[in-house]
Amino acid sequence: MTEIPATSRLEKDLPLRDDIRLLGRVLGDTLREQEGDEIFQLVESVRQTAVRFARAGSPDDRAELHRLLDGLPPEDMHRVVRAFAYFLQLANIAEDTHRSRRRREHEIMGSPPREGSLAFSLDAVIRERPDAAAQVAAFFATALVSPVLTAHPTEVQRQSTQHALQQIAELLDRRDRMALTPDEQRDADETLKQVVLTLWHTRMVRSERLRVIDEVKNGINYFHSTFFTELPRLHGDTEDLLRKRFPDHTWALPPFLRVGSWIGGDRDGNPFVTAETLRETVRLQASATIEFYLEEVHALGFDLPLSERLVPVTAELSALAARSPDMSSQRLDEPYRRALIGIYSRLAATAHALGLPAPIRQAIGTDAPYATAAALRDDLVVVRDSLQQHGAARLTTGRLRRLLRAVELFGFHLAPLDLRQNSEVHERVAAELLSSAGVCVDYALRTEAERVAVLSKELAGTRPLYSPHLSYSEEVAGELAIAFAARELRERFGPTLLPHYIISKCDGVSDLLEVALVLKEAGLARGGASPTAAMQIIPLFETIDDLRRAGGTMDALFTLPEYRSLVTSQGDVQEVMLGYSDSNKDGGFLTSGWELYQAELALMRVFASHGVRLRLFHGRGGSVGRGGGPSYEAILAQPAGAVSGHIRITEQGEVIASKYATPDVGRRNLELLVAATLEASLTDHEQRGEHADSVAQDFHPVMERLSAVAFRAYRALVYETPGFVQYFRESTPLAEIATLNIGSRPASRRPSERIEDLRAIPWVFSWAQCRLMLPGWYGFGSAIAAYLADTPNGLPMLQRMAQHWPFFRTLLSNIDMVLAKSDLAVASRYAELVQDVEVRQRVFSMLSAEWHRTRDALQQITEQAELLAENPLLKRSIANRFPYMDPLNHLQIELLRRYREAQATGADTDDERRRRGIHITINGIAAGLRNSG
Repeated sequence: MTEIPATSRLEKDLPLRDDIRLLGRVLGDTLREQEGDEIFQLVESVRQTAVRFARAGSPDDRAELHRLLDGLPPEDMHRVVRAFAYFLQLANIAEDTHRSRRRREHEIMGSPPREGSLAFSLDAVIRERPDAAAQVAAFFATALVSPVLTAHPTEVQRQSTQHALQQIAELLDRRDRMALTPDEQRDADETLKQVVLTLWHTRMVRSERLRVIDEVKNGINYFHSTFFTELPRLHGDTEDLLRKRFPDHTWALPPFLRVGSWIGGDRDGNPFVTAETLRETVRLQASATIEFYLEEVHALGFDLPLSERLVPVTAELSALAARSPDMSSQRLDEPYRRALIGIYSRLAATAHALGLPAPIRQAIGTDAPYATAAALRDDLVVVRDSLQQHGAARLTTGRLRRLLRAVELFGFHLAPLDLRQNSEVHERVAAELLSSAGVCVDYALRTEAERVAVLSKELAGTRPLYSPHLSYSEEVAGELAIAFAARELRERFGPTLLPHYIISKCDGVSDLLEVALVLKEAGLARGGASPTAAMQIIPLFETIDDLRRAGGTMDALFTLPEYRSLVTSQGDVQEVMLGYSDSNKDGGFLTSGWELYQAELALMRVFASHGVRLRLFHGRGGSVGRGGGPSYEAILAQPAGAVSGHIRITEQGEVIASKYATPDVGRRNLELLVAATLEASLTDHEQRGEHADSVAQDFHPVMERLSAVAFRAYRALVYETPGFVQYFRESTPLAEIATLNIGSRPASRRPSERIEDLRAIPWVFSWAQCRLMLPGWYGFGSAIAAYLADTPNGLPMLQRMAQHWPFFRTLLSNIDMVLAKSDLAVASRYAELVQDVEVRQRVFSMLSAEWHRTRDALQQITEQAELLAENPLLKRSIANRFPYMDPLNHLQIELLRRYREAQATGADTDDERRRRGIHITINGIAAGLRNSG
């Protein structure tokens, strides 16, 4: 790759720096106007000192930061914290705008497709495959690419804040795209000032914990901002691209990209998700969908005032217009408008039939509701076909095309909603059902083999276990109510509404059979000689041991005739979910990545032997410590054959906002997923060139050795080092994060201080706040050091792995990123919060030593003298943002110290104010890190 001259890079970044200066100036002016010159000067002094310290590392500048910040009264501290937190959020907007700007410039110049674009990946397929057209057609015929929104609590921004930030992003984009007159420029500048002023006076943190329904509404907002428009647009653009590359083929693609959701259906550890919550979730989703359709149909009516006196129409269109309740004489010769008014009336009737709110714009007359979304699409197809057959095909390529695709994608339910629950709950439900029916009174005491035998017999039979005349425990009644509600909702909205049931903490065959039993009792599965299931039952393998047993578990399942019959009823497709977060917390970053990789290989072998198609669902978080990092590279780092046209990936917490808050950024991230899935499915991305045979023969044994050492090092620190839990809880804002109202779910699965019981999200989020990022690198340095000590000339092997194995290269890239985002000097100040001096010094010395080992090992392998040498964009981003994070970290430490001292002494007069200040620092630091949870 040609090196871009430094001067050229600086010139390309000038608009970014201009935007950051503009936003910083507006924020500064707002601060001066609202809080006074003294606070403004204080913030400016802190900012300038922090920048100088970041550049030169002078002890004098560090001492000056202490002088400026230590001892600030609470209200002034809050003002400073808010100023820096908002600046970081504004800088993020400027960066996103700049990325969009650079992509547009690239496209305007007619440059070759950029890596990560669909055109780039399609061209890679064409280069490698002589039968590319046939292979691409086969890929899209069955492809499924599905980002799945989850409500895991790492989204620290309030919806009000997000709305203001979106307005600012739109203003920047408008300035960038359009030449404004002086008056327009003044208006734009004034609007920007107004929005920043509103932002300054908007409460940054929530006063109450989010309800599940609040999370549902937040998720639906991303459909309004991005998915309603960009999903249909991307499908259409993909068809257009394929026509350009393969003009001799006809391209009419089925829906291949769908956004799913867990929000409102994920009950694992969340007691607030009930049957009523599920119903309300579906109601809100359906309302948003039909409201969108109504607006689009109404707009289409204005777009198509065509007169049949000037252009003929098909008989089908005439019949559709004749059925319309619109009898206005002004539109008698406008059949398209009349047809669309009729469609609008039927949609309004559909909303009423589904128990949804009436549309704001009333329909003209009444009509029969649509029984299915497919019936709505059929009517829209009549409109399209008439236009195409009578010389107006150009009118079908805009709004009408997108609406047709939207109906295919969203139905009447918006998004496929997953149900999820913990396997321990299913065990208790099955035990109570079996006991209440007198079938097996000691199910919980049975061995795994005995449980499988009991459950298999029940699935092979047709008698029900559940009786409305029996009383059940609150837990069992709640779980059955969810299952019965799911059946009812599927009957009303169709089977694509609730297609999946996920079992977390799955570690054996009985875990899946227990869910099948519950579904059978609710009418979502049928027993008998050949049992069938209406929902896909999905195991989630999360711990290191579970991942190692995943292949064997699935092999045993497929060997059972009853379960194999369930898979047959699902089209011989079985989805398996892999948990990145808990496997990392269990075994560390390196071992988690390697065991996930090996689990995929084992699953592929088992599935091939049973003639079942494997679809993988990757439970990734936002941070590297939870499987995060760039999605494009992550998909291409999968084992060869693991993707095969089907992939689902969770999108969690603050990552949803960073990827999908605006249409342009959302479109880019959606395209990345499709491009990577196409490339991973149809190219030899893992085994190219002369090193094709090295992956399994040479590289895998090395990874096995590295993983074993890294696992021991990580477990020795986290689970075996005396005082480590105390160090973690006192040196990070874990307890304060648990009280931050960023989600409806408790921070721990059960009341306990054990790391095992803590959810992965607060585990990772806490280490990010203190700038140590431990879950993303710990153990790697020890593993490399041990390997090189035992293996003469081992470094060239590691370098070969980095150059020729996408899995290892991506692993190194992610470590590079988290090391660059970490800061030992800042982390050492958090360590001072640990009361026990011996514990503090001992644990921090272990952390510091491993950090340096990891950095040195990374630089040895990559032969780079500094971190992020191959990622200049991220390096510049960190250089721009991180000086403004240091004051936030400093203030967070001070606030934590004051708050905890007040808690210990009972002097809690300012307790709430201090806690609010801590929460604002958490918000700002998360914004600066971007992928922190």
